[in-house]
Amino acid sequence: MRSTLLFPRMNRHTRVMSAHLGATSMDVDPIVRCVPPSNSLVEFGAYVGGEKVDAGGIPEAVRLVREHNQANEVPDAYVWVGLHEPAAPEVEWLADVFGLHPLAVEDAIKAHQRPKVERYGDSLFVVLKTVAFLDHEVSAASSEIIGTGEIMVFVGPDFVVTVRHGRHCPLGDVREKLESKPKLIGRGPTGVLHAIADHVVDKYLQVADLMQAELEEVEAAVFAEVSSRDINRIYQLKREMLELKRAVGPLQTPFNALPQRRSIPSEMREYFRDVGDHLSRVCEQVQSSNELSDSILQAALARSNALANEDMRKISSWVAIISVPTMIAGIYGMNFEHMPEISSLYGYPVVIGVMVVACTLLHRAFRRNGWL
Repeated sequence: MRSTLLFPRMNRHTRVMSAHLGATSMDVDPIVRCVPPSNSLVEFGAYVGGEKVDAGGIPEAVRLVREHNQANEVPDAYVWVGLHEPAAPEVEWLADVFGLHPLAVEDAIKAHQRPKVERYGDSLFVVLKTVAFLDHEVSAASSEIIGTGEIMVFVGPDFVVTVRHGRHCPLGDVREKLESKPKLIGRGPTGVLHAIADHVVDKYLQVADLMQAELEEVEAAVFAEVSSRDINRIYQLKREMLELKRAVGPLQTPFNALPQRRSIPSEMREYFRDVGDHLSRVCEQVQSSNELSDSILQAALARSNALANEDMRKISSWVAIISVPTMIAGIYGMNFEHMPEISSLYGYPVVIGVMVVACTLLHRAFRRNGWL
């Protein structure tokens, strides 16, 4: 169902709920009178001049921010709403409140989007892939090493709406860090976007470093004297490296172009360039690790084939050695009356001696050639 088809239902829901409001709420804009019940709302806040102000709900926060910005020449107030895996009606209601574009809202509801940066009017819509390195217990149970999720960020002149999918990379620490420093929280919605992007890219660096360590460990095991030849583990690492590449690769081009957008204030462009530099470093490291995983896979297959050939040489050598006494015993087991050394007193020891000498000579020859 497209997002535009859900707006009428949300409007009816808002009108029904607004009928139960008291007289004190009638001075609020009708579109933001009531917040529908939501279990996905993580946190929200109104920030004025670098300080968080108390607000009873999202409608009150929006009213405070807009009244403040209208009364001041420099708009320095905004609302930050954070959601985690919301239902469609919840996002649709916020779309009515903040004027979000229906296409961006549809992407936020459905999730599983390609990392991108898009502009809709005077607002930006940013999709970030989140990654996390899973514990060995979790990865063993799910056969996954890297867990992925998504963060959608709506950035407008007086609002930031974050929609997070997946349990990885929560934004509570980012909000606490910004709120503890008025200078950071006072940078406005683009400052919040920078903090979120910087947090996500830092996670990329951590996961890339851990994956590099895993690859080096597997590489050492492949070339060890007693190799486990765990091809499945190498394939798993290769698959996870491709997953990490799909998460960070598409974001490099739009993020490098982000500082050039007019919606980014000039004082924030250097910060976004710094995030772009970190992202470029991650992409280079991921590309290098991906090539290393290819080399490790090829080396493991070659090593496995070499070990298999070595085993076959050993088996063939022992078969050749055993075949000599088998042949002699087979000949003398035919029980013919007229055979050499049948009636001789030393016939049996001579035949045994011939077997031992022949097997010894074959063993030395195979050892000299490296087969044993």
